[in-house]
Amino acid sequence: MSGQLGKPMLRKEDPALLSGRGRYADDLPVAVGTLHAHVIRSPHAHAAIVRIDAAAALAHDGVWAVITGEDVRKLSDPFLAPVKAPVRQWSLAVERVRYVGEPVVLVVAESRYVAEDAAELVQIDYEPLAAVIDPVAACQADAPILHPEAGTNEVSVRDFSYGDPQGAFARADRRIAMTVPFHRLSFTPIECYVVVAAHNAAEGSYDALANFQGPFSMHPVMARALRVPGPKLRLRIPPDSGGSFGIKLSVFPFVVLMALAAKITGRPVKWVEDRIEHLLAASSGPNRVTRIEAAVNNNGRVLALKLDQLEDYGAFLRAPMPGPLYRMHGAVTGAYDIAHVEVKNRVVLTNKMPASLIRGFGGPQLYLALERLMHRIAVELKLDPLDVMRRNLVPAQKFPYHAAAGALYDSGDYARAVEKTIGDGRLADLKRRRDAARQAGRLYGIGFAAVVEPAMSNMGYLSTLMTAAAREKAGPKSGAVSMATVNIDPLGAVTVTADVTVQGQSHETVLAQIVAQELGLKPDDIEVVLEMDTAKDQWSIAAGTYSSRFASGTAVAAHIAAVQMRDKLKTIAAKQLNVLPGDVELAGGKIRSRSNPDNALPFGRVAGTSHWSPMLLPESMAPALSETGVWSPQELEAPSRDDRINTSLTYGFIFDMCGIEIDPVTYQVRVDRYVSMHDAGRIMNPTIAEGQIRGAFAQGIAAALYEEFSYNEEGAFLSGTFADYLVPTVSEIPEVEILHMESPSPFTPLGAKGLAEGNCMSTPACIANAIADALAVRDVVLPATPRRIHELMQHNEK
Repeated sequence: MSGQLGKPMLRKEDPALLSGRGRYADDLPVAVGTLHAHVIRSPHAHAAIVRIDAAAALAHDGVWAVITGEDVRKLSDPFLAPVKAPVRQWSLAVERVRYVGEPVVLVVAESRYVAEDAAELVQIDYEPLAAVIDPVAACQADAPILHPEAGTNEVSVRDFSYGDPQGAFARADRRIAMTVPFHRLSFTPIECYVVVAAHNAAEGSYDALANFQGPFSMHPVMARALRVPGPKLRLRIPPDSGGSFGIKLSVFPFVVLMALAAKITGRPVKWVEDRIEHLLAASSGPNRVTRIEAAVNNNGRVLALKLDQLEDYGAFLRAPMPGPLYRMHGAVTGAYDIAHVEVKNRVVLTNKMPASLIRGFGGPQLYLALERLMHRIAVELKLDPLDVMRRNLVPAQKFPYHAAAGALYDSGDYARAVEKTIGDGRLADLKRRRDAARQAGRLYGIGFAAVVEPAMSNMGYLSTLMTAAAREKAGPKSGAVSMATVNIDPLGAVTVTADVTVQGQSHETVLAQIVAQELGLKPDDIEVVLEMDTAKDQWSIAAGTYSSRFASGTAVAAHIAAVQMRDKLKTIAAKQLNVLPGDVELAGGKIRSRSNPDNALPFGRVAGTSHWSPMLLPESMAPALSETGVWSPQELEAPSRDDRINTSLTYGFIFDMCGIEIDPVTYQVRVDRYVSMHDAGRIMNPTIAEGQIRGAFAQGIAAALYEEFSYNEEGAFLSGTFADYLVPTVSEIPEVEILHMESPSPFTPLGAKGLAEGNCMSTPACIANAIADALAVRDVVLPATPRRIHELMQHNEK
């Protein structure tokens, strides 16, 4: 691309962040008289709350309130849930607790220290109840029921059929099936939750500062819980956030809780989550058990798929869940051209912390099952795994490609991407390494994975969990709106605001590049302000930073706003330069005649006309230099009557291959070589793209080999410290060779797609396949810790 886009550029964000001058939620000043809160949490996985005695705590000097679930129930409504089952959750436990770490009591005091001291004086009596942790066991008729009103733990079951899967299975040469579990884990941001809330009794309104990431569809959920109209809940997002990776969606119950505490005390209330609380009960991705079966011919061609996906959301199903189960639904066939699909989606509740979105958002669970199955097909048919994958990839000539379940893949050449990856001797080198290792008696395996990476979610995808009749009654849900605004002040300074929340994705840099390119300026000339405020900024329910929506959504909105501003400035300048608007260009900080570049005016002088001399503007032109770009692509349609849904706007492609070696003494898996090919359409900033890919790769390695939230059979949480929950450091992350090819999206003006989640989806599957190859085993359970590898090797010896 011409201009600023497509060029590497150092991040505008870095000088502040690297010098310790970031402005995070806990750094920002609070009002005089702000109180501090501490949450008392359940020690039980499942228990009735018999009695809460707060008298001693309330008598403690400096304590302003001790708030219980009954107080919360009187002042608020339970959170909206996307399913009709009576699964009600407030911001504090009401009547019973359902997971270890569930908030039970909130102590509010003049300082955090006083609040924590007083919390020890609160006496809570529990009556323990039987707990259920395993999602399969939770579906049994004799399982303990978490929500008696629901009568079941399996709160949502939907069956889908596309094409003729029964016919395809009947005529196939073989049926090959696997059961693939995906574990529960969380990507732990360096900054935990922070909320500061105030209540205005005169207006009946709330003002909350929180490091919430979006989607802002949760704003009406919070407002409704607080029993106020949307404008009565002002939500502000700080300038900086210490990472999120999806986790900070789940701060929203604490926004409501601190707002209620502010109402009860009449003072602003601040709460800062600590690391133990965060690991114990903040959120995690859902664990899933997938029964997947393929109808295949003897040459490895897959005719049809059947999937039974059982997803465990913990103790509560709260909006926008079960997002991970349905975000990938339209793309359930992945990178493969499979016309016939049968899917059963099941949502189950267990006595674990509520699950939500984390980076990858449904992709890791789907692709581990799908890619393990493709590997298994090759093994059982005695074919090369790579040949089986290539035989089933979507052909380049079929793009834009309609996947069986409704996704509209915009562009790509998957076969070419694979050939580029294995070329230049890369695959040959891996095979040489494997041969040499095996000849020496060592355990070495090669794995592959091919995934489609969706970006910019269709806000209607979750309605697919409803039947067509129910959707028709409720009204169609579809689309996604992105917004960005470009302003120019009286001296020509340019400011950009946008509907994203900051988490470290370099939005400020890329937005500056986009706007600078259209206005003929340098990115350093553009000031980007991303402190969102729902009372002042334009936003929609799709606003926020999640599901890789920036490149396909907000970046396009910024481009639209910049083009609108550019065209307005050209019209203003044409009159002053005495030329036609079509002869005007913006370049090098000037606005000039294209045919006579010496006929030019400084950018600031032309821009200042609107402010200082509005009478010189062309007739019918509004004087303000403020342009808002709104982007709502037509491809994001509501689910069809036969349940097909285009779940996202753009779909990138990733092909990974790796070689791993297993130490026969320590049973550790060592990644010997890893190659990752990415087709994310046009790359707007190669430096930032590489950083995002490396971050996702690191977390993919974490999911494959290290990180897991573990519970015992009684529901006790076993991963409550970083000594138990192993987050890999830079020393444990292997080098990755990153390759690119560009298939620009025809559905967006910039041609860019998302790329920040892909390796979270592909890397666990790629490594699992390599382990299966190394050990010649059928099943590989992740994370592949030394203990699990030892068990696999012991089983092989029997």
